[in-house]
Amino acid sequence: MRVCRLAELPASGEGHIFRGLVPGMFIYSGGLVFSEPGRVAHEDEPRHVHEDGEIFVILQGKAVVHFDHGDQAIQAGEVMIVEPGENHHLESDTDDPCIVIWLHAGPKRHPDQAA
Repeated sequence: MRVCRLAELPASGEGHIFRGLVPGMFIYSGGLVFSEPGRVAHEDEPRHVHEDGEIFVILQGKAVVHFDHGDQAIQAGEVMIVEPGENHHLESDTDDPCIVIWLHAGPKRHPDQAA
């Protein structure tokens, strides 16, 4: 897990804006979530892991991401990189719930962008 501010993102040149932080030339999946106060993503899954890294961009509010090795707070303007195989669950703050973009990057474009 790594956390940085949006202003600290490395220049990517080509590909996506997170290219210096995660492997993969293209963002191939993602979404925008307006989290309810206190909502824990994937709380019904004891382990939530991916073969690739996941990127959280907090647009508004606060959250805590729960990992096997402890918790990490994250807030608006921050980017969190969840490493491949890292068990994680994002919990939206009860007083200042988060709006988050989640993304996955890989070697191929999203199917809607494929030629």
